[in-house]
Amino acid sequence: MQINEDRDWEALYQANDTFWDHGEASPGLVDYLAANSSLPLGQALVPGCGRGHDARALAQAGWAATGLDLAPSSVPLAKRLADEERLPIDYRIGDFLSDEPHKLFDLVFEHTLFCAIPPVRRDDYVQALRRWLKPGGLYLAVNYMITEDNGEPPFSTTTAELDERFGEPFELLRRWTPRSYEGREGKELINEWRFR
Repeated sequence: MQINEDRDWEALYQANDTFWDHGEASPGLVDYLAANSSLPLGQALVPGCGRGHDARALAQAGWAATGLDLAPSSVPLAKRLADEERLPIDYRIGDFLSDEPHKLFDLVFEHTLFCAIPPVRRDDYVQALRRWLKPGGLYLAVNYMITEDNGEPPFSTTTAELDERFGEPFELLRRWTPRSYEGREGKELINEWRFR
């Protein structure tokens, strides 16, 4: 998750109130990696990485993984878990939306980050992807498809909005309803895009 004006993610980490953390990688990502084991490997970025579950899944599959998060307290937690599994993951404190990339990536994977940022920053998100991804790179997103907002994250989105925002700089390769965490069944959608 990324910090935003409406929620202090760092304070939640310090209070150990990480209610969004399911303690494991996104089931949709796990299944995608298993089904696409012949995909050429390279550099993978997980923005809003939290405790790093998704970055560890990518590293286990052979990707050179980088995890990025704004909440400083998340990074030591992620490093500790990676060290326990002896996975060489580059975890960094940073702002995906506004930082200049330290390198370009072949894959950007995100799990419910788009829905966590204020909708007014969504154009910034698209521009960030264009900065962080190599031309021809993949953007794999597990979007949380909810339709009602209560004024705080997660914010709603629709497939029409995703197509409008990402359809110009990206080519949609496919989308499907993935296996999800308990309680999220049928509420998530994986979108696989290629940066033109």
